[in-house]
Amino acid sequence: MLYCSSFDCQKCPRLSEFRSQNKQKFTSYHNGPVESFGDLSAAILIVGLAPGLHGANQTNRPFTNDYAGDILYPALKKFGFARGNYGKVKNDGFELINVRVTNSVRCVPPQNKVTADEIKACRPYLQAEIAAMPNLKIILSLGSVSHGAVLQALGYKKSAFKFAHGAEHKLFNHNIILIDSYHTSRYNINTNVLTAEMFDKIISRLTELL
Repeated sequence: MLYCSSFDCQKCPRLSEFRSQNKQKFTSYHNGPVESFGDLSAAILIVGLAPGLHGANQTNRPFTNDYAGDILYPALKKFGFARGNYGKVKNDGFELINVRVTNSVRCVPPQNKVTADEIKACRPYLQAEIAAMPNLKIILSLGSVSHGAVLQALGYKKSAFKFAHGAEHKLFNHNIILIDSYHTSRYNINTNVLTAEMFDKIISRLTELL
């Protein structure tokens, strides 16, 4: 199973309780585990942290209607990894090319913060997703949490692969290159931890590696 399809999943009590609260507050939202976006035949997998409350938790598509998606998706289109117009809704017709996007945790967490236990609970879905991508060559981790989640999902020690923006790690046992980027969050952009130009360089690098 590539993602948790149960809206009553109890693996993460804190997330389950938050999900129940959101069902009362935001009745039109998805309010459940969020599906991945893009084809399993893709050569690139982009892994984020978790769904945003008013983003993917609403739309059921990663980074969609979220500030982080406003940075991610135009950059992908700019370098030929997407087509169509990103309209911030699931049925906007926007399509990814040779890229798939997912999250290390599939349900929205309070205050956009996940716990180690929640990452562990969702790990089987990330493992299954990676295993189901026969052409996978590159994993782009957005943020240190995603970086750690990917390494643990593949059985590597985090201490052996230090997170750094622009760092490239060769995961020889899987013939995969793991690339790190700061997350495209509003906070990182507003504080200039990450700029659009910096992120463009990351996406441009993907084209070079392919």
